[in-house]
Amino acid sequence: MAIDFSLTPELEAIRTRVRTFVDDVVKPGGVLIDGEGSAEKLVGKDRIKALVKMRKQAHAEGLWLPHMPKEWGGMELGHVELAMVQAEAARSYYGPWVLNCMAPDEGNMHTLLHWATDAQKEKYLKPLCEGTTSSCFAMTEPEVAGSDPTLIRTSAYPDGSEWVVNGHKWFISNAHRSAFAILVCRTEDDPDLPQAANTAFLVDIPSEGWNEVRQIETMHGSTGHSEILIEDLRIHDDQMLGGRGQGHLLGQYRLGPARLAHCMRWIAQAETALDMMVERSLDRFSHGSLLAEKQGIQWLIADSTMELYQSKLMVLHAAYKIDRGDDFKSEVSMAKHFVANSLNRIIDRAIQVHGALGYSTDTPLAHMFQQARWARFADGADEVHQMRIAQRSIAAWTDTGSTARATGDLPI
Repeated sequence: MAIDFSLTPELEAIRTRVRTFVDDVVKPGGVLIDGEGSAEKLVGKDRIKALVKMRKQAHAEGLWLPHMPKEWGGMELGHVELAMVQAEAARSYYGPWVLNCMAPDEGNMHTLLHWATDAQKEKYLKPLCEGTTSSCFAMTEPEVAGSDPTLIRTSAYPDGSEWVVNGHKWFISNAHRSAFAILVCRTEDDPDLPQAANTAFLVDIPSEGWNEVRQIETMHGSTGHSEILIEDLRIHDDQMLGGRGQGHLLGQYRLGPARLAHCMRWIAQAETALDMMVERSLDRFSHGSLLAEKQGIQWLIADSTMELYQSKLMVLHAAYKIDRGDDFKSEVSMAKHFVANSLNRIIDRAIQVHGALGYSTDTPLAHMFQQARWARFADGADEVHQMRIAQRSIAAWTDTGSTARATGDLPI
């Protein structure tokens, strides 16, 4: 039986190149952009210039679009291979953006590649791949549960060769900076299946009727999660993405691999927190010994180490199933829930070991913890994933008399 967790020499070379690039280019670039000590952070054109410079370096070194086919300028890596690149890139806050494999653009690229017409790919996908524009995915609404897209109220009705859209969206990540949106809205009043009520459209930004109300302030600041009011927005027929009534299917197609890509990046953050925890324990002396020699601290390190190991295995196995073309919904759902929660716990333990220093902004841990909290409800809240995982376990036992199918369908 072929179970091999080693990388080929070619892929190990890519991983090493990404790590070196992040260490030598992205991390120093991030310090320059954000400022350190008495140095002021870059703003405006200076900030954009520094970011674009790093992107050009990544492109020149062939570390660009790891998730996209070569004909679109990418590295054409599978999901297992992508896991190693994302996990290296996300050791720096700016890493995924510099390599052009960040959310939400990464998921939108996959979606456009699969669903868009040739004309739509030329207009929307090509600039995304070139890194000259950005995008957003507009599905979540304030009035209904974001975890249930069948409840979407934003509606569109046909008017000649156009559709007229009215509704309300919020927490639309990246909308403030986007050149276009993938908008999901209700087009069918009485479908045979609730999942066939929605349709996706491509919306140019700005457009008359697309109104950004505000960037919603979150616990990690105001960073482009926008509230959008849609009033008599007119969209031409040729802006429909996929078929009529296919919006739910399109969204699920997009969210599966996108959830796992989040997990890949979260693993990088969790590993960074664990590294910092261990380093701190070896440097801090208290009550007669180093923190690393105290059992209570050792337990924090051990629990974090085990959870990170589990997270890596879950992500690799889910990625393996995607690459094989197997049904991966259950594995991705379990990975998304577990990795998101592990991320929060590991960063929290790292803060505890650092004490007041960890709570301050003198280390990246406080910012990492603020960012980590959203992981437990983005792309499906914990409880929704738990519900689906339980349903699949029950269905597996009902169908086969065993829950093995629901626990990865592994040969043990």
